Amino acid sequence: MINYSADSVQAGAGNADFARIRRIVKTDEFSSVFRLRPVFRTSHFVLYARANHLSHARLGVVAAKRFAPRAVTRNTIKRVTREIFRCAALKNVDCIVRLSRPVNSKDGPATTACLRRELRAEILRLFAAPACQQTG
Repeated sequence: MINYSADSVQAGAGNADFARIRRIVKTDEFSSVFRLRPVFRTSHFVLYARANHLSHARLGVVAAKRFAPRAVTRNTIKRVTREIFRCAALKNVDCIVRLSRPVNSKDGPATTACLRRELRAEILRLFAAPACQQTG
């Protein structure tokens, strides 16, 4: 059994966390970023970005059920996006990644290694976009 003390939890709360302050959670925050034109598009995703007055970047992920009917797929999209965002080292920017086309259907497998690789490659391209880097 693993014993987590308050000190060990605090020590692990470095750059690898995804705390609430690093998320866009309020509807008006989403709306203010969505009002802007998309910064970059891939075959399945759209990236919206806006400069913020904070010392860190924030992320919002929108994965609609109509484009990813299975919760497993939607959660995979969110997990992969957050992981890549944490490693991107962006500052002073609010980013929203929105799924804009269907990824898979109910007929196929929910998640496969191939699907995860494709999602990861597309999301990496989003955060490597020159327009996103200039905004931050």
